[in-house]
Amino acid sequence: MPFLSKPSRDVVRDFIAAQARLDYTYPALGATASEPPPGYVVDRTRVELGAGEDTFRAARAALARWDHFGLGWVEAAPADTPIEVGAVVAVAARVMGVWWLNACRIVYVVDDDGPVRRSGFAYGTLPGHAESGEERFLIEWDRASDGVWYDVLAFSRPRHPLARLGYPLTRRTQRRFARDSARAMQAAVRR
Repeated sequence: MPFLSKPSRDVVRDFIAAQARLDYTYPALGATASEPPPGYVVDRTRVELGAGEDTFRAARAALARWDHFGLGWVEAAPADTPIEVGAVVAVAARVMGVWWLNACRIVYVVDDDGPVRRSGFAYGTLPGHAESGEERFLIEWDRASDGVWYDVLAFSRPRHPLARLGYPLTRRTQRRFARDSARAMQAAVRR
């Protein structure tokens, strides 16, 4: 949904309430946990955040606060949306002076404790989203190497007519989000 000004809290609340009753816009729920489906563009961004358990815990806390969306031009609303299956979040993004409000629902949560400790979640698009697909945000701590990584995996295709019409801009925006999100996570673990 495009807006000429940033959507108010009331608009976001009403948008989320309406979207929460709707189904996902794609059939391959949970596919970011294994193999993205054919027919979608796949994006992956992976960056090292540092080393050790303290870095892992800081990154996991940043993910729970939605710090990876605190980019100035993108934000998750409400910012205290719990990381739990079924939670609906609005992603507000400002692109070329226009605010877009997009709806997503958390599909699955990751909390694996093994030689590689993993924590994160994936959300999928609802009808109030310009795209159709799924995106996974994951923190990994490889105990053998002690490295901590932020990994984003997404598959998508345009759904809204304007996203299809402006597809080159849509792709640039998706790549910008991945880069900026990675930088935000790197900054969050340094605090």
